[in-house]
Amino acid sequence: MKVILHDLDHPYDSLMEAKGDRVIAADGKYAPCQGCFGCWTKHPAECFMKDSLKQVCRVIGQADELVIVTRNLYGGYSPAVKNALDRSIGTSTPLSTYRGRQMHHTLRYGKHRLWKVIVYGEATEAEQATFRLMAERNAINDGFEQADVRFIGDLAELEGVL
Repeated sequence: MKVILHDLDHPYDSLMEAKGDRVIAADGKYAPCQGCFGCWTKHPAECFMKDSLKQVCRVIGQADELVIVTRNLYGGYSPAVKNALDRSIGTSTPLSTYRGRQMHHTLRYGKHRLWKVIVYGEATEAEQATFRLMAERNAINDGFEQADVRFIGDLAELEGVL
């Protein structure tokens, strides 16, 4: 299943729906993670907050391919995308294991194929390097086999890289 998480405005909704099996709009109409870890322990993979991200752990956890479309913010995700990713911590468990000779949380849903990030807006070389490193580490931590980061200067290029 291909899941697209994006911070784009409504004119892009139909494109996202045509390209992905599930679409998560990081529109900011949800609460940020409260850090209660209830999605880890009390009600696994489900957030207690009753908003559009209540099931985000299950949706992302079942994705073979996660495509994140985000505005560059100093070499990182936009705040709306970062909040959605924070709310998906329940894709893992509080238990730890070794993956690639590194300590990581045990995956609740198993391994995934591709963590792809499409970054729009201006980005310096340093910001691009930071973004690539962060995406690679996010992919490893969330059990994705491969990370791919693409930088586009104009949203007109988006359809070609989705």
